[in-house]
Amino acid sequence: MSAHTTEPLQFVRDPVSDEDLARANHYALISRLFHAAPDDALLDMMAASGDWLIDEDAPAVEAVRMAEAWNALCGACSAMDAEAAGLEFDALFGGVGRPAVTVFGSFYLAGFVNEKPLAALRGDLAELGFARAQGEALPEDHIAAVCDVMRLLLTDASRTAADRAALQDRFFARHLQPWYGGLCDAVGAAAGANFYRRVSQYARCFFEVEKAALSIDP
Repeated sequence: MSAHTTEPLQFVRDPVSDEDLARANHYALISRLFHAAPDDALLDMMAASGDWLIDEDAPAVEAVRMAEAWNALCGACSAMDAEAAGLEFDALFGGVGRPAVTVFGSFYLAGFVNEKPLAALRGDLAELGFARAQGEALPEDHIAAVCDVMRLLLTDASRTAADRAALQDRFFARHLQPWYGGLCDAVGAAAGANFYRRVSQYARCFFEVEKAALSIDP
């Protein structure tokens, strides 16, 4: 069960491909890192995973940058501990009043939180059959929640592969592509960002790969 959304009951209609499972794992990790600071177990796991082979001759520059960003993030995990990560997370995304970095889509799309983009997102979530999980106080346009929805759309075996692809593309284009750059820019420019600068670089590179794939889909 997701921390952000309530998953509908499912029956298997079309198995999920290995590629989509891998994409879903990236969305899940980005969601986790922006929802809360990583604990020591997650940091250790990622520190041991930074061995993505970089193919400098790959035709898609986005894929090369993604591999570089992943390895840089995993390297940062090896030098980070949970206490330091928690302090940085709170300094960037917490605090009283407006945080150093805002993580809600409506802020980047409309200039304020809880604006019309959030209402539009809620309407689309209702059509998809998703609802905010009981006890979750964060608005649905939090970057963690939006990424979690993408994870669910990628792994919903009750839909056909064609339907999953169409819903993913539409949701990404409407509710993530227009503002992820603003968020990543904000994290990159934040004075207190160290570990999370690497997180935002990884997130940006992954989203750029997703955007590139969307642009070549028929």
